[in-house]
Amino acid sequence: MTDILKGRNFENEFLFQASRSSGPGGQNVNKVSTRIELRFDIFSSALLNEEEKSRVAEKLKTRITKEGILLLVSQTGRTQMENRESVIQKFYDLLIKALTPVKKRKKTVPTFQSKIKRLESKQLHSIKKGRRKVDFEE
Repeated sequence: MTDILKGRNFENEFLFQASRSSGPGGQNVNKVSTRIELRFDIFSSALLNEEEKSRVAEKLKTRITKEGILLLVSQTGRTQMENRESVIQKFYDLLIKALTPVKKRKKTVPTFQSKIKRLESKQLHSIKKGRRKVDFEE
């Protein structure tokens, strides 16, 4: 894990639910519940401060229910353990991505040479030259 989540273990706040998977498993897929759904209540988490909670809620709003619960699902593996590990990894990846601050863009000015190259390429691709009248008296 990165420095953002260092020393924090969210696994005590996870709620897992298993159900039938549509993933691999052959005939076994109809009998065994291998799909794992991870539920994490963002706003009642003791490990996130208020600023982090609001940032996560904003960045992951498409994955959060109206009650403020983050839902993640994994059904790629053939066993519950594979899917459980997969969904936990997915959670940490998403959390790191949501909590990493975005770098501010530094304004730059195009160089003189890049302006010239741009204008030359525009002239090469221009189509209006072909619309001119053709002079056959040459």
